[in-house]
Amino acid sequence: QVELVESGGSLVQAGGSLRLSCVASGGTFSRLVIGWFRQAPGKEREFVAAINWDVDSSIYAHSVKGRFTISRDNAMNTVYLQVDSLKPEDTAVYYCAAKYGWTGRDSGDHEYHYWGQGTQVTVSS
Repeated sequence: QVELVESGGSLVQAGGSLRLSCVASGGTFSRLVIGWFRQAPGKEREFVAAINWDVDSSIYAHSVKGRFTISRDNAMNTVYLQVDSLKPEDTAVYYCAAKYGWTGRDSGDHEYHYWGQGTQVTVSS
């Protein structure tokens, strides 16, 4: 069983930055694929980014590419999502999720078996 705990969400002004963290426990962390998803009020959950255990493989949603950076520290069992140049439309609850088996097309939330409780990011205009 993999447990995930997110942190780092906050209220920030447009153009600002945050670093979200996802700490994992249980499982074989170095073999996990960790994804970040977000859900805004009244909208469906959407994929943000994902990273493979070898840290050289990552994918991003088009809407965040160039502004968000996903990284991981296997020694700390932690995945980070650096979010820069924030826009009001980035306001959402951000969730990290985990699964085994990188395919390079790891953007479907149904593929992920383990989920954190979420951290709120609010961007004011």
